[in-house]
Amino acid sequence: MKDLFSFLAILLFSILQAQELKDFRAPNGYKKIVEVKGDLDKDGKAETVIVFLTDRKVESDFNKGYLREIFILKNINDKLKTWKRNSNIIFASDTGFYPESSPLPDLQIKNNCLIISQQFNTNSRHTQSYKHTFRFQNGDFYLIGSVGNFNDTCEFNILNDINFSTGKVIVDEQYYPCNEEEETPGKNFYKEFIYKSKLSVKMDNFIPGENSIRIPKTNKYFNF
Repeated sequence: MKDLFSFLAILLFSILQAQELKDFRAPNGYKKIVEVKGDLDKDGKAETVIVFLTDRKVESDFNKGYLREIFILKNINDKLKTWKRNSNIIFASDTGFYPESSPLPDLQIKNNCLIISQQFNTNSRHTQSYKHTFRFQNGDFYLIGSVGNFNDTCEFNILNDINFSTGKVIVDEQYYPCNEEEETPGKNFYKEFIYKSKLSVKMDNFIPGENSIRIPKTNKYFNF
């Protein structure tokens, strides 16, 4: 009886979605640069996630060039429907100091979660990378994990890792001299703690790198 109820619930949900979601058509002037498929809502069917390079230019501190937009599509009755459309979680085409050498955003779907990895240079020596994990829950996509790495070619490696599901945070700052004649440029720092805030970050409200958390009992912050 329980299995029958679950089947009917999924069937009803699919029918309602088919009526509400619009047919997907790539906008004019958009170029597909990344595509991945996988089940994001545990219904046993693969969604299609596509990142497009748009024909719209943007200019901000960390987001420059042509806008990149992500589409999450459902396959309903053999038709792709637009389930989610977002233009703030993927960095634009010319972000960073050497945009021509920055890799394309990497998308993976694992354990019904969408994992987005991005990397760019902040100057000639520093590299910033982010890995953000989103899960569909409570009717929307929420950020459940963030891993950030800020690295220099020889002086430091800084890791910030937070799991919003468990609240566990790891901060690891390691410093190195560039050569034997120089002093270590900073003091190593490592801390694990539980982030107790009930912060819920939806995909639509999230901009990578523009969010911060204070590390307890310090004057340090880390961004995600």
